[in-house]
Amino acid sequence: MNQFRESEGGLSSIDRPDLPIKDIPAEKEVSLLDLLIVVLRERGLILKTTFGLAFLGLILSLVLPNRYKAVTSVLPPRENASVGSSLMSQLGALGSVASLAGGSSLGLKNPNDLQVSILKSRTVEDAVVDRFNLMERFHAKRRSVARDNLEHLVDIEANAKDGLIYITVTDHNPQQAAEMANGYIEEFRKYSAGLAVTEASQRRLFFEQQLTQAKDNLATAEEELKKTEQKTGLIQLDSQARATISLVAGLRAQIAAKQAEITAMRSFATDENPALQLAEQQLAGLQAQAQKIGATSEGATNALLPRGNIQEVSLEYVRRFRDVKYYETIFELLARQYEIAKVDEAKQGSIIQVIDRAVVPDHRSFPSKLIFTVVGAFLGFFFSIIWIFTRASLRRIASNPDERERVETLKTILSREKQTANIN
Repeated sequence: MNQFRESEGGLSSIDRPDLPIKDIPAEKEVSLLDLLIVVLRERGLILKTTFGLAFLGLILSLVLPNRYKAVTSVLPPRENASVGSSLMSQLGALGSVASLAGGSSLGLKNPNDLQVSILKSRTVEDAVVDRFNLMERFHAKRRSVARDNLEHLVDIEANAKDGLIYITVTDHNPQQAAEMANGYIEEFRKYSAGLAVTEASQRRLFFEQQLTQAKDNLATAEEELKKTEQKTGLIQLDSQARATISLVAGLRAQIAAKQAEITAMRSFATDENPALQLAEQQLAGLQAQAQKIGATSEGATNALLPRGNIQEVSLEYVRRFRDVKYYETIFELLARQYEIAKVDEAKQGSIIQVIDRAVVPDHRSFPSKLIFTVVGAFLGFFFSIIWIFTRASLRRIASNPDERERVETLKTILSREKQTANIN
């Protein structure tokens, strides 16, 4: 009687949970030699399957549509050391914003990451879509769909090793791929021309706005002085009054310029920056000096002016003359800082420099004959091995009575579970 059956009831050992597992005989282990025998016996099938799928991969690489990659490499701007510190030293106690240009302590953003973000911006993508009529090419009714399709064709990444930014365009047309890669840079340049990306550009833009306002204020003050001269008939002051007014106006102008300087610093420096703290201390000193001599905006009407030397009728002229000197000094100080910012911006070079323009690719990037052939051969070998081992195991089970009994027992258990599930 088979040792896997009980003498009573004719039930298999699997149906008897009380039978210990150790009483079930262990199967004969399959050795590596047995596997090698199976492989050698079926080597014809393995070779046919391997070469068949390798040939199929080769055919597939010839049938699939070709894709070409065009690459443009660009160099983002670098934050160079500023020449402003040496030039602005001529201003004495006023200091300089330019001395901070390119300082690593400011915590400026990585220019590579910033340029990549701008290249991936919606504005640049829309410009590329319009330039190459991509909405018509992609049959897109919405611009957002065209942008999504464009993003699948374009890959923009910054290489940390060489510091360059690579723009890769993949397209079925090699000429179109090269034109799009180069066009991407051209559209980016058009868009970034009006952006203050670098620290020097930000300073230049700030002082340019302040200089325009100071110029308008100076023109207004000069016009008011002219009207006052025509009204009072006073066209000259004594030397003491003129010197005093110039002193007061100059001090107020220094305070205003220092305040503008601190405002510019705060756009790219933290409160812990030593140069910013020094500028704030200098501003406090100028304000204290102005308070001492009465040169504040409200108390500088006739500060340090001997009342006996200026008639009451010329008081209005004094005020207008003082305003002209004040705005004149402001204009001169801002003009100097504006010119220094322009020098620093020019020293840093263009916003982005093209290292290698994209050329028409002379070979396809996809599909690769070698890769498809190798992958096909590997899949053929792998699946043929799996198949012959599976078939050998099934034959072994079919030729072993004990194994057949176990298979029948497994079928019985599965059928019982299926019947139970149907009843429930």
